[in-house]
Amino acid sequence: MPPVTVSHRSSSSWLAWYFVVVWGSGFLATKVGLQYAPPFTFLALRFAFGMLLVIPIALAVRPRWPDSLTQWLHVAAAGLLMHAVNLGGSHYAQYLGMSAGITALVLALQPLVTAVMAGPFIGERLSRWQWTGVFLGLAGVALVVWHKIDLDAMSVASLAAVLIALAAITAGTLYQRRFCPAIDLRAASVVQFAATLLLIAPLAVAVEDFRFEVSWQLLAAIGFLVIFASIFAVNALHTLMRRGEATRVTSSLYLTPSIAGA
Repeated sequence: MPPVTVSHRSSSSWLAWYFVVVWGSGFLATKVGLQYAPPFTFLALRFAFGMLLVIPIALAVRPRWPDSLTQWLHVAAAGLLMHAVNLGGSHYAQYLGMSAGITALVLALQPLVTAVMAGPFIGERLSRWQWTGVFLGLAGVALVVWHKIDLDAMSVASLAAVLIALAAITAGTLYQRRFCPAIDLRAASVVQFAATLLLIAPLAVAVEDFRFEVSWQLLAAIGFLVIFASIFAVNALHTLMRRGEATRVTSSLYLTPSIAGA
């Protein structure tokens, strides 16, 4: 790994703050969007709009595409975990009544899960002090938002959905770090958006009849989530992952529940 320069540290700080603010706000935007479309339909609309944006960008910049079928499949698999399964689970949890803040709090467990998995999966092992930081960060988040949590709003189904989302975002992040470390992120966006849309769209039709209410709130939520979250924030996350350790990067997720609210 190349040394981290002062300019890299500065830009990484800005990227981390951008990621935290947008990722936390994304739970609130999702809450708005789900008032006008059920989860799979909402995601299908989101990634259809995403494809309309990333394809022209890819045609203009001509990114380096995966150079083998295996690499294509690795990129698609990482995308399905991070987008289809993760977002499908978290959206369904909110659709079933879990608040944006509780959803964000559960998903803030990702640094802890990543710390456990990073050693055997990508060879990153934490020191005793790093483990202490992981647990202290999680405890701090819990103290900040715990008094706002309404356990009556949770159900077994919503908890199962958000735990699936947690497992998927952790696995997807580590999978991409392990198998697609040098992939051009612009090419990856096209491949992963397409794979997600191909999986989600049939579910939206079969399960929800692809019904939604057209409104400016729905369009605004989709626009925010596609442009600022799925494209910019995800690319910021992967850029940070390439500059540092997986657990340190994902620890920024500890701040998202405070933004999402409970």
